[in-house]
Amino acid sequence: MLSRRLFTAIAAFAMLAVGGISAVAQDKSIVVASTTSTQDSGLFDHILPLFEAETGIDVRVVAQGTGQALDTGRRGDADVVFVHAKAQEEKFIEEGFGVKRFDVMYNDFVLIGPKSDPAGIRGSTDIAAALTAIRTKEAPFVSRGDKSGTHSAELRLWKEAGIDIASAKGDWYREIGQGMGAALNTAGAMDAYVLSDRGTWLSFKNRGELGIVVEGDKRLFNQYGVMLVNPEKHPSVKADLGQSFIDWLISPEGQEAIGEYEIDGKQLFFPNAERERS
Repeated sequence: MLSRRLFTAIAAFAMLAVGGISAVAQDKSIVVASTTSTQDSGLFDHILPLFEAETGIDVRVVAQGTGQALDTGRRGDADVVFVHAKAQEEKFIEEGFGVKRFDVMYNDFVLIGPKSDPAGIRGSTDIAAALTAIRTKEAPFVSRGDKSGTHSAELRLWKEAGIDIASAKGDWYREIGQGMGAALNTAGAMDAYVLSDRGTWLSFKNRGELGIVVEGDKRLFNQYGVMLVNPEKHPSVKADLGQSFIDWLISPEGQEAIGEYEIDGKQLFFPNAERERS
């Protein structure tokens, strides 16, 4: 018969082994630093259950502006970064913080404005002309001011319109340093214009007197990309699990799931990862 001491030792070892296996199982998770638009639009609520059911990998999303999400990746506080500011993403890769960038999907930006349309731009397809009119008439404009992908796009569009917004802004231009939902709510309260990604706009419920005033300009194109945080910079990065998520996003199954997501019969994002795999 086993001595009590030996039996106790074996039992303790078995408990430690089971505990270790349980810890590994519980650790099958990743952190994805992403934009507020992918979260607020409801896209993650649609695609993540599909990914998790297939792989058993739990995904925790940290929704931030693109600049903040990239900084989260730089600190090694995320395994994957999924954002929409290509120039910033490419810099992230060049600096060695990311392994490789993949296109995932696109939609577009739209200029939202009040029903009263004080700048007289409703129906325009020329975003530069619309911003020029807003500046000339000093019509209220809300900027996210948070270094997000949408904020970066807004600053680029002012520049392309020939306007130095840093020197041109006055009381008519309000920077809030918050996400897209807050910017839309502020614009509604102020009867102001605001640049939004179309996905968040379509999912936004508190529209009030707001509506799309400018759309269709090719300069409003909005590309999303995904990157694995470099495990050579941050050994804590779960490279295999993170890459599994990226591989799923750009796979035919993941691309189909993205394309199937709709609100009121309207598709929010258009998958375009195919050229990255060709």
